[in-house]
Amino acid sequence: MNFRQLDLNLLRVLCAVHRTGSVTEAGRQLALSQPAASNALARLRRSFDDALFVRSPSGLHPTRLAERIVPVVASHLRELEAALSADERFDPASARVHWRLSLSDLGEMMFLPPLARALLDASPASQLSNVPVAAAQVSAALEARDIDLAIGILLPEHSGIASESLFHEHFVAITAPQWRPAVGRAGKALSAEQLAGARLALAAPTATFHGSIDQMLARLRLSDRAVVRVRHYGALPELVTCTELMAIVPQMYADALLPRYDLRVWALPGPDTRYNVRMMWHQSATHEGAHTWLRDHVRRIFARPA
Repeated sequence: MNFRQLDLNLLRVLCAVHRTGSVTEAGRQLALSQPAASNALARLRRSFDDALFVRSPSGLHPTRLAERIVPVVASHLRELEAALSADERFDPASARVHWRLSLSDLGEMMFLPPLARALLDASPASQLSNVPVAAAQVSAALEARDIDLAIGILLPEHSGIASESLFHEHFVAITAPQWRPAVGRAGKALSAEQLAGARLALAAPTATFHGSIDQMLARLRLSDRAVVRVRHYGALPELVTCTELMAIVPQMYADALLPRYDLRVWALPGPDTRYNVRMMWHQSATHEGAHTWLRDHVRRIFARPA
């Protein structure tokens, strides 16, 4: 092919179709009509003399050529975007930015209200969305710029992902106030033996905050004690107050519940109850004015010393 004759605007369509597996969705993300996106894909196919994408039950599947060139193209587009925006001054008062975060249901309850208040007070014409992304897919979603920032119990899985620790937290147990352990005396903390005798209720969200509870229970050899699993943390307070079940939750969530529910909070044994909450973003956004401003707000609201 003659690279000099290639319309470089088409490369954004190439990356969007690869990312979404759909011409229609790629067009929507790029503010193109479906016919315009289809026409762009047809021009790309002529330019590369390759189908680039073929239909499959799960959507458009890339050919070998597309698999080879799209990561290179996407990387250069991100670098170009970052270079062009690095010196731009960001004026939040007049900006119209749509920030896309990835938080689990618990993150949405604990983080989104104060963050939304701070961001929208300072930038009233902007928007804020929570985009559900499974923890294992967060790095890929940041690379594709499907999301701008993720907050949770996360570790960077790709070399182009930047991260920063916000705070350390730990898990506690909550029960109805009359609950007592089956063995031993009831103090402020549960022993391993007392915890092993409890029947547990767990929240199992699919997004980016607390899948690590299952990992903690596995290390403590307590996985078989989980008798009720719910989809959302919001169901746990009512559940434990009307049963003999115990729920494992972050300390910050337990603290937020106490003014509204009659609960008892128990400390858990061992170091495995601790975890680290991070924010993650793609390195290409590190020097963007709007993104820097967003991270500064997150840091100001949530970061605290170790």
